[in-house]
Amino acid sequence: MAKLTSLKYSAAILILLYALTFSFSVSARPATFLQDFKVSWANSHIKQIDGGRAIQLILDQNSGCGFASKSKYLFGRVSMKIKLVTGDSAGTVTAFYMNSDTDNVRDELDFEFLGNRSGQPYTVQTNVYVHGKGDKEQRVNLWFDPSADFHTYTILWNHHHAVFYVDSVPIRVYKNNEAKGIPFPKFQPMGVYSTLWEADDWATRGGLEKINWSKSPFYAYYKDFDIEGCAMPGPANCASNPRNWWEGANYQQLSAVEARQYRWVRMNHMIYDYCTDKSRNPVPPPECVAGI
Repeated sequence: MAKLTSLKYSAAILILLYALTFSFSVSARPATFLQDFKVSWANSHIKQIDGGRAIQLILDQNSGCGFASKSKYLFGRVSMKIKLVTGDSAGTVTAFYMNSDTDNVRDELDFEFLGNRSGQPYTVQTNVYVHGKGDKEQRVNLWFDPSADFHTYTILWNHHHAVFYVDSVPIRVYKNNEAKGIPFPKFQPMGVYSTLWEADDWATRGGLEKINWSKSPFYAYYKDFDIEGCAMPGPANCASNPRNWWEGANYQQLSAVEARQYRWVRMNHMIYDYCTDKSRNPVPPPECVAGI
């Protein structure tokens, strides 16, 4: 009897271990590059590393480059670990964003990392386009050197808000204020994109610092590609399903810790906010008044 009980116990343990192993294997994220992405621009300037678990983007005088997700998504979360261009990166832009790719009515959620002259802070610009209207830039000086190591950049997008995170610290929140007559991106699925390109007419100190091609080629590195969302086309009810984890109560607003982190970023590291730019917006845009 004792032997039978022991065998049953051993079998139960094996079943549990198998179940855990299987659950981890089918939900294992992040993915390899080619699982979810494709090269969209200049294949010769994107190199796969470590069996496709990481990639290198290259910018030189011949070309920049870019990649895009194979699918579009309607709500969810996307994140990547990125190591930005090192040294004198003035005039370069490394972008990571979501875009509906619908011309004049596009929706878009942008991270744009603006290169610098060596020794200056790296600036990240965020922007939001809703139904074709953008001009919602905010800029934050990062509190670390993002070219020294990989850091995680995340966009969370649900029915309640879009949140931009740097290493789990929220740096931008765009709330759904449709109840106050303010548009919110919720009807158009968006793809995930990234590019490395030259933009020295505006990227560094408003275009005062030009790219130094003698420092090229410039490199940015990506790994841990993680997309969780409603892929389109897909089940018609996916995007409206309140049981999707990114729609849960914990993700409908910032937690108390996140709210403190957000205030810290805005007080200590924000260097530009379109809401307070009187030269561009003598009257604050409605979403600024409603609370972003």
